[in-house]
Amino acid sequence: MTLASRLSTAANTGVIDDPKEQHRIISSNLALVQVQAVVVGLLAALAALLLGAVSREELDLAEMGLLCASSVSTAFLAAFALGMLMVCIVIGARKLGVNPDNIATPIAASLGDLITLSILALVSSFFYKHKDTWYLAPLVCAGFTALIPLGVAMLAKEPTVLRVLKFGWFPILLAMLLSSFGGVILSRTISGQQYQGMAIFTPVICGVGGNLVAIQTSRISTHLHICGTPGVLPLRMKRFWPNPCSLFCASEINSMSARVLLFLVIPGHLVFFYVIHLIEGHSVTNSKTFVMLYLLASLIQVTLLLYLAEVMVRLTWHHALDPDSHCIPYLTGLGDLLGTGLLALCFLIDWLLRKQYELDGPSELVPGPL
Repeated sequence: MTLASRLSTAANTGVIDDPKEQHRIISSNLALVQVQAVVVGLLAALAALLLGAVSREELDLAEMGLLCASSVSTAFLAAFALGMLMVCIVIGARKLGVNPDNIATPIAASLGDLITLSILALVSSFFYKHKDTWYLAPLVCAGFTALIPLGVAMLAKEPTVLRVLKFGWFPILLAMLLSSFGGVILSRTISGQQYQGMAIFTPVICGVGGNLVAIQTSRISTHLHICGTPGVLPLRMKRFWPNPCSLFCASEINSMSARVLLFLVIPGHLVFFYVIHLIEGHSVTNSKTFVMLYLLASLIQVTLLLYLAEVMVRLTWHHALDPDSHCIPYLTGLGDLLGTGLLALCFLIDWLLRKQYELDGPSELVPGPL
């Protein structure tokens, strides 16, 4: 998603219109993403092992190797596939006169989950079939790790991308941590009877929130790259904590896009809710109370994310950092955590209300003394 946002900004500012500049920017950004993918893939496996240790799940060395090899292989392959797809989408959108900010990051977010999970299923199945070959998993991990210095060497001539490589780790790692906490909430609630359907709705609420805030963040970042200088905020954006009313009600272009994105929340979720109900039938709750709670939670999630997007972009730009690389990871990770937490709360409140109704209902039918 950060790659899509950086390329969208480069397209909107006209930087990639020159063929030589286009090749230089695309190749350096793809190399950056591959380096990040290998490192984050290894760290994601480590985080999974630590969470498993906290949950008192026993893992042997073969399973640890399988997990690490599957994680780093999936991250590398998915990053390459999605990176090439983002390049095609951004260049195609530029040639067609379409703003890539509106399409590249949502496609990256949506297809990112689908492609990554598909590759993970295939790769992990392969390593599981060959788990008796003890040297395979360590060899794969070592091979991908050896590619890191090669990628860094390719980035040494690109100061802008090298700066992202040096200072862009903390947002990605913190986003991974926030998403992991969301995963902990999901794992603790998914087996409870009162949370039936949690696994179905979690990708929807997290995905919609992440997509909408990624669009807004990318648009604000592009606006600042076109109109401003890093480290210097435009006069109308001087306040780091803007008034929420003015942020969503003003006539300024970023406020207008925030309103449009906010208005998409309820219709979009109603469509997804209807599709889920058609596919799953009565296995998921469709009570009016839950629908209202779910829509309210979605509005709260997206409203908070859009406001935080404005705040974070202003802060990062004030410190001469690129919002494309620093804001989107924070906001998508926070979107996962907020979405999962609010969704669990919706299921819990709906279950409590139904239990209360069941307790109160029969008592009303019991006749009093004659």
